[in-house]
Amino acid sequence: MVNKNPPDMLVLGIPKGSLQDSTLDLFARAGYNIQLPSRSYIPSIDDDRMSVIMFRAQEMSRYVEDGVIDAGLTGYDWIQENGSDVVEVAELVYAKQQMRAVRWVLAVPEESPVRKVQDLEGGIVATELVNVTRSYFARKGVNVKVEFSWGATEVKARILDAIVDVTETGSSLRAANLRVIDTLLTSTTRFIANKDAMKIDWKRQKIENIGLLLKGAIAAREKVGMKMNVPRKCLQAVSELLPAEKSPTISALADPDWVAVEVIVEERIERELVPRLKRAGATGIITYPLNKVIP
Repeated sequence: MVNKNPPDMLVLGIPKGSLQDSTLDLFARAGYNIQLPSRSYIPSIDDDRMSVIMFRAQEMSRYVEDGVIDAGLTGYDWIQENGSDVVEVAELVYAKQQMRAVRWVLAVPEESPVRKVQDLEGGIVATELVNVTRSYFARKGVNVKVEFSWGATEVKARILDAIVDVTETGSSLRAANLRVIDTLLTSTTRFIANKDAMKIDWKRQKIENIGLLLKGAIAAREKVGMKMNVPRKCLQAVSELLPAEKSPTISALADPDWVAVEVIVEERIERELVPRLKRAGATGIITYPLNKVIP
């Protein structure tokens, strides 16, 4: 396919569907304002050298490989399903609900006699991830018929012999009384690029910059910044409470007996850390959210 993208424009693909809202939020944290007009697949972005179009994650890697778009975000699962030859710029661990990978699992009803993969010999399995599923059963040496599922795959577990479906937390499988037999694939979101686009210097640099900022935005999601004033006599005690892997920034104040301390910490430890810092002598403790953390 001939690449029809304007030579002076980077065309970016954003996944439409379950990842849409979390992706737009991620780009906002990275510093890109993407606006999606109602009932439109053509968003606007506050960058004169970029244009954005929305595709479903399932087809994104094909369009990147073919040069329809220069770069895009999709799951590792769909790259494997499509067998796409693309450049992986960055792994971005986020999903529609939480900051975690998703799993494609082989599942059967709780009441099913199937206990292992080999028990499905001669059976029928429904899934959206057809090619990956066929390869999985071929590696296992189990002969099954793999049928494409247009949705509501969990319901088909009691009509057919098994399903291969994606799960983020496992709650929907448990709610449907399904039992997992095996995990076929663990997937995270990937920022991918077209090979020819990466040969163009300004496009490669822009794509790499986007990847860096997106990774920084993800790193910041689970961290908070923390500032406090500390008497010099209490500085040792306060410093010992702070995470050891990063040295805090310590600045002198107008009062020579006091210093200002600033540090980035994991959000999950903030609620336990703040009272301990207060008891150790810190005052004026402020915590604030972060947009990006660039290593």
